[in-house]
Amino acid sequence: MAASTAPRPASPQDDNEPSYIDYETFLSPDFSATAFANSLVLATNNPQDSPLDLSTPLSRVLFDAQEIDSHIDVLTTRSAIPLFQHTASQTKSSKRIVNELDTQISSLNGSYKQLEKEVIEKHAEAEEVREVASRLLETLALGQSVARCLQLGKTLEFQTAELGSSGFDEDHTALTRCSYTLLSLREILDSKAPGEEGHDLHKVDAIRSLQDFVITPVERSVRETAERYVREFHVPGNMTFSQSEQARARLTSSFTALYLLSPTMGVKAEKWTPRLLVQVLDTYIRSSLQTSIPTLARSLGQLPSLDKALAEVTTKCQTIVALELILDGIKPPEHPLLALSPHSHLPNLLQPLLSQLETGSLASYFWRTMAGSVSTRVQDIINRGGVVARSLKANRNLVGDAIRQAVGRGSQLPGSFVGPKTKAKPDANWDREIAVMVGSVVNNLGR
Repeated sequence: MAASTAPRPASPQDDNEPSYIDYETFLSPDFSATAFANSLVLATNNPQDSPLDLSTPLSRVLFDAQEIDSHIDVLTTRSAIPLFQHTASQTKSSKRIVNELDTQISSLNGSYKQLEKEVIEKHAEAEEVREVASRLLETLALGQSVARCLQLGKTLEFQTAELGSSGFDEDHTALTRCSYTLLSLREILDSKAPGEEGHDLHKVDAIRSLQDFVITPVERSVRETAERYVREFHVPGNMTFSQSEQARARLTSSFTALYLLSPTMGVKAEKWTPRLLVQVLDTYIRSSLQTSIPTLARSLGQLPSLDKALAEVTTKCQTIVALELILDGIKPPEHPLLALSPHSHLPNLLQPLLSQLETGSLASYFWRTMAGSVSTRVQDIINRGGVVARSLKANRNLVGDAIRQAVGRGSQLPGSFVGPKTKAKPDANWDREIAVMVGSVVNNLGR
C-alpha cells in the first residue's frame, strides 16, 4: 500500500513576514516559565520600586500570545487543503489495513477454535488422566512401602518370640536377626525425601502404630537383653570349656546386636564407631573396677583378707582378658546402613573400645586404673596411722609379692577359654603393670 507523508508545517522562518518573538527561547528544552516571567518583570521595572508595575510585562505576554495565535491561524489557513488530503489518505489506508486484518483475524480465530478442540481440550483431559495416574502410582508405591514395613514388623515379632523372655527358652542368635530386621525398617523409615521409599510413611496410621507398639519396644528389648548378657558375663574358677564356648557365643550375638544398633545418622562411614557397643563395654569395665578397687582397699586395712580380695580382683581381670579375647576374634559384621562394607577401618570389635579407653590392652587399663585409685587409699591409711598402718608397713614385702602374683595371674587368659579355637599369642610382658600395682602400695608405705 502507498504510504503518504504529512506536509511539514511552515515554521516562522518560512514566512516572509518578520516576527520579533524569540522562538528559540520558547522551544529550548530547559525553558522555565517562572524564569521567563521574572526576566520580563526585571526588564520593565526597577527592583527597588514598590509596588512593581506588572501591567507592562503582562501586556507583553498577552501581545506575544495574540501574535502566536494569529500566526497559527495563518498557517492553518494556508495548509488546510494538504492537511485534509493527508488525513483522507491516512483514513483510506487504515480502512484497507483493517479490512485485511479482519480476514486474517477471522482465519486465526477459526484455527484457534480447531486447535482448542483437537489439542487443548484433549491435552486437558490427558493432563487430568496423568494426574490421576501419578497419584495412583504414589499410592501404589506408598502401599508397597507400608506392606514391606508391616511384613518386616511381623517378622520382627516372630524373631522376638524366638528370643524369649528369659531362662532356657532364650535363643541369643535371635538378637542378630532382630537387629538386621530393625535396620531394614530403619532404612525404609529414614528415607523420607520425595521419591524415596519412606516418603510420607509417617502419615500412615498403621506405620505410626508399628513404630510405637512394635519397633520401639523390640529395639529396646534387644538392647536391654544384649546389655544384660554383657553385664552378667563372668568367669568363675570352675567354668568348663563348654560353658566358656556358650558364653562366647552369647557375647558374640550381644556384641553384634549392639554394633548394628549403634546410631549411624549424620556420621560418615569412615569416621563411624559403634557407640552403643563401646558405651556398654566401657560401663562393664568401669563397673568391674568400681567393685575391685574398694575390695582391695579394704583388704589392705585388714591383711588377713588380702588373699581373698586379690583372688576376687584376679578373677575380675581374667574375665576382662577373656572379654578382650572374644572382642578381638569378632570381625565387624556387614552394616546395611553404612557405605563401607566390610569396614576396613575396624579390624575387629576390640579396636573401638581400645581407642575409647586410649590403651593397648584391657588388662593394662584395668591394672593401671586400679593402681591410681589404690595409691590414694594407701596414703589415707598411712596418714591415719595406728595399728593398721604399722601392720601394713611391717608386711610390705608380703603384700608386694601377693600383688605381684595377682597381677601376673589376672593378666592371663582363664583356662576354660584355652582351646583349639584360641589363637596362639606370645606371652605378654606384664612387668610394667606389676611394677605400677606394687608401687601403688609399697612406694606409699614410707620407711
